[in-house]
Amino acid sequence: MVDWYSRADVDGHVVRISEPHVNELLSANFWWLRGTDRDIVIDAGLGVVALREAIPGLFARDPMVVLTHAHLDHVGAAAEFGDRAAHPAGEAVPELMIDVLPDPGYDPAAYRVEPMTLHRLLDDGDRVDLGGRVLTVLHLPGHTPGSIALLEERTGTLYSGDIIYEGALIDNLPNSDVAAYRRSMQFLVDLDVSVVHPGHGDSFDRTRLRQLAETYLRRTA
Repeated sequence: MVDWYSRADVDGHVVRISEPHVNELLSANFWWLRGTDRDIVIDAGLGVVALREAIPGLFARDPMVVLTHAHLDHVGAAAEFGDRAAHPAGEAVPELMIDVLPDPGYDPAAYRVEPMTLHRLLDDGDRVDLGGRVLTVLHLPGHTPGSIALLEERTGTLYSGDIIYEGALIDNLPNSDVAAYRRSMQFLVDLDVSVVHPGHGDSFDRTRLRQLAETYLRRTA
């Protein structure tokens, strides 16, 4: 069976998880954060391979999964979690694209995102307390109506989902909104952070955050 997930320790309490065998467009990061009271997982990948089977330790403390938006590369495994939170805005999803089968009997045509109920609806300014670390919800629409990011103000760490990352920002999907995206970029230009952990690609610092946001604002002016 293919080792489907890649894991990298960012520090002693944050793990980056990704799916290297997925097409670049849908190869997303998700983030496992450990608090003193509980853990959360920010986004949940495609769910091609069950997380509970591949990374059983992820579920040892019954983590909440917080979804930055509803595209399938971020919500595929969300139904595996017993506690799920997201912004209430609904969104469309693209098709599955993988470059290898996780096992010989896997049928890509049978892939489905399992239906699920949200246990908590998140909006701008809401706080998620893990014990020892608190994340503030930032509603940053544009990529989708319900896009959120999570800011840990104590460390200056922003978990940005798909609102910003290295590369061309996607603003032409059925539910995308360039005007809203511009407002979100204007907010990010002035946001005081030390590091951004995005939904795709590598992490970057505040200088690069500002460059990426300003580039988008110039391109869409």
